[in-house]
Amino acid sequence: MTDQSLSHSTHGPENGPADGSSYSEAAWYGEKLPRAIRPYRSHPVRKLATIALVVVLASLLGISTAYLLIEREQPLNAVTIGPWHAYPKAGTADADPYSVAIYTRGAVIPLANGEGLALVAREDSAGHQLDPTCIYRIAGQTPSARLWTLTALDGKGHLVETLPGRGNLVSSDLLRAQDGSFQITAARNPHSGNWLPLAAAAKASDGLRFVLRLYDAPVTTGAALDGVSMPLIERTGCP
Repeated sequence: MTDQSLSHSTHGPENGPADGSSYSEAAWYGEKLPRAIRPYRSHPVRKLATIALVVVLASLLGISTAYLLIEREQPLNAVTIGPWHAYPKAGTADADPYSVAIYTRGAVIPLANGEGLALVAREDSAGHQLDPTCIYRIAGQTPSARLWTLTALDGKGHLVETLPGRGNLVSSDLLRAQDGSFQITAARNPHSGNWLPLAAAAKASDGLRFVLRLYDAPVTTGAALDGVSMPLIERTGCP
C-alpha cells in the first residue's frame, strides 16, 4: 500500500479530520467555515418574530384595501352608461361583501330587482366631477319605467337644503318635447322649465351626485341595460 493510500485512509471523512477532532452537525455552524458557505441557523425567537411581522403586515394591508374600497362608496360590478353607473346586483343574494358593507355603513337600502333600479352620476358627460356651485343641463330620455325620480345629493349621498325645500324631480311632473325627451336644469337658483334645485349654500368641496331611480322598470339587470338611452349631463356655467 502506498503512502498516498495510507494518508487517504487515515485522514478520510469516515475517520475524522487530521487534527483528531470529529465531524458533526455542529461543526458546520462553526466559525472556521467561510461565511459564504456556512449554513444559517435562525434563532427560534427571531423566526417567530418574523412570522408575526408578516401576519401583522398582511392584516394591515387587507384592512387598508377593504377600508379604501368601502370609503370610496362605489360598489363593485357596476354597469356604466355614459356618466351613469348602475349596480344591478345590489340588494340581491349575489351582491359582493364590499357592496353590502358600503350600503350597511351608509344605512342605504338598495332597490330590489322587483322594485326598480338606481343609477348614480358623479361626473358629467365630459368626465368632470360634478360641482354643486355650477349649473347643469340634464337632457335626453330614460329607459322605460312606470315612474322615475331624479335627486340631487351631496358628495356623501346625503340630502341637501335647497331654496324651495325639495331636491328631486318626478317624471310625471316634467315638461317634455313631442318625442318624449326632456331638459332639466340643475342649479341652486330658480330656472324656467324643469328645475332641479341644488344645495343653496354648497361649496365645491361638498361634492354632488345625481341619483336616477327607475321604478317598475324592465331594465333591472346588467344585460338589460345594454344599449339603453340615458340622459346627458352637460355643464353650462359656473360662478
